Amino acid sequence: MSTRQLVLESRPSKAGVGRGTAAGPVQPGAEAAPPARSAPAEPADEPPTAVEQPGAGESGAGESAAGTGAGALGLTPVPAVPAKPTWAPVVPPAVAALPVASGPAGLPAGPAPVTPVTPAAPVTASAPVSFEPLFRQAPALNWVGPDDRWTRAWGVPAAVEPPPALEPVGAAAPVAEPPGAEDLVLVRACLAAVAPDADRAMAHFHALMFLRHPELRAMFPAAMDEQRTRLFQALRLCAARAGDPAELRAYLGPLGRRHRKYGALTRHYASVADCLVAALARYGGSGWDGRTEAAWRRLLALVSRLMVEGAEEEARSAPPWWQAEVVEHRQATRDVAVLTLRPDQAYPFRAGQWAAVETPWWPRVWRPYSFGSAPRPDGLLTLHVKAVQAGWVSNALVHRARPGDVLRLGAAEGAMTVDHAAGRDLLCLGGGTGIGPVAALVEEVAERGAAGRRVEVFYGARRAAELYRLEELRELADRHSWLTVRAVVSEPAGAPAGALVGDLPEVAARYAPWHGFAAYLSGPEAMVRAASAVLRRCGVPDGSVRHDLAAREEERG
Repeated sequence: MSTRQLVLESRPSKAGVGRGTAAGPVQPGAEAAPPARSAPAEPADEPPTAVEQPGAGESGAGESAAGTGAGALGLTPVPAVPAKPTWAPVVPPAVAALPVASGPAGLPAGPAPVTPVTPAAPVTASAPVSFEPLFRQAPALNWVGPDDRWTRAWGVPAAVEPPPALEPVGAAAPVAEPPGAEDLVLVRACLAAVAPDADRAMAHFHALMFLRHPELRAMFPAAMDEQRTRLFQALRLCAARAGDPAELRAYLGPLGRRHRKYGALTRHYASVADCLVAALARYGGSGWDGRTEAAWRRLLALVSRLMVEGAEEEARSAPPWWQAEVVEHRQATRDVAVLTLRPDQAYPFRAGQWAAVETPWWPRVWRPYSFGSAPRPDGLLTLHVKAVQAGWVSNALVHRARPGDVLRLGAAEGAMTVDHAAGRDLLCLGGGTGIGPVAALVEEVAERGAAGRRVEVFYGARRAAELYRLEELRELADRHSWLTVRAVVSEPAGAPAGALVGDLPEVAARYAPWHGFAAYLSGPEAMVRAASAVLRRCGVPDGSVRHDLAAREEERG
């Protein structure tokens, strides 16, 4: 099954330049969105948070309209709006009801949750099944399909004719032969020569691509600074891992799957490779020759093939993205909101996983957030979002989103899941909004049965007012003898009864040793890295410490 999707030609947006962006290309959707309650002025460095992945969401590198998922080939197109896509989905058995996951009364249920299939299983259905939104007629819905308000705001016309094929300019057909050892030597030498001018080289690549294929410019974010950096890093990773086919496939397969939600098509890769070779030739120095160009073409052909294979594998069982309506928006603290979402289709995920999220206010900017509850019988999803300084997406979700708004979700990712068959004791550290995925893990254990295991939860925040899920977790601990919940605050003033004072990792170390435990960490990047080091000293081996910092860093690239 090919991943070729219907791509609609973009038309210029009439919206004005949004606040927080540089003058230049307009952010589509600004005209249709209501005035922001809190709009950042400039992208700036900001502290990482638990659910907004450090390095991939509102990170220390600062939010940028460049978005996430730039990929090995620099593609971050606007997701195309398919007209009745026909995938043949693999629908696994539904997950049973979870005890603590029941949502607020009166919320409309979503599609029944299903267990994720990773990687996607082969399709055995005799006929393809169309994915259709389940809430097309919902009141106040701001996105339901082609030619609606959101689609028009994004500059996508109602026409259904596919655009003409985008052929590479002046490039020979991709060489099927994989790169050899000599090719990789030449590729790495070229990257070393380009490195001092990497930013200019990647800017030249994008300029060539937009010049030769101007219809692609509207598919990219307005700001390209971080995009250039991530692209060059991805090229270096591909060159470093190309000698190990299994390792390269493990990197590029997920990357190709992520590109589906940006609207990347198979034919785009040849055009991108052609422009990339031209940019490298200009900045590759005196060492660039015919052998170097051939080596690069072999490597890029391999990269394209592995990414396409990853995308086509997932296309057998899932759409490129999901639509999710906000059905409840609860302000947990001044800067933290809990959003309850109703997806338009059954959304498969596990407790501890995360998904990339796109809002209508910042098109083409995707940020990853962990799920704040285990799969629920009503199919609803929960996100815990903290608004950080200059965080474009986080501030929009916390201060601007309201019931009736519609977000887009990528497929669930992340391996911070519990192996219920192993039956090991669990040590969970959740800092700030990082308590969301930790609480989801606890809910899943409660549903499936503890099976004699112990679960120790350390819930940390700066001050008592930020422990917004403490009472809920303590009530759960009162019902289950296997669960222990400890509150930790770094500021002693006003600490709740029984709370411990200190930094979260050091407090957890006071209860060492933790031999035989599997550790799950979620929170600010600095906390997660410090806790990893502390727990290793407390008897937890490296292979037993789970977090998703590295996985979300891949989403960024």
